Amino acid sequence: MTGAQKRATVYLDPAIHRALRIKSAETDRSVSELINEALRASLAEDVDDLEAFELREREPDLPYEDVVRDLRRRGKV
Repeated sequence: MTGAQKRATVYLDPAIHRALRIKSAETDRSVSELINEALRASLAEDVDDLEAFELREREPDLPYEDVVRDLRRRGKV
């Protein structure tokens, strides 16, 4: 562990715990490292999603019916 790590009790599905232990042994990394990496990736994805939502927030709303009519008019559906 590096820096000021925090301890947490996490209850894992037995199959996931087994898979983590196996991956830990195969990659010579701790279960904690693997979990931290997975959580970082998940949180980074959330940040990307939030940024995308913020960028699209300024886009005009398009009613579903108008989109379908436009697709039909252009021969796409």
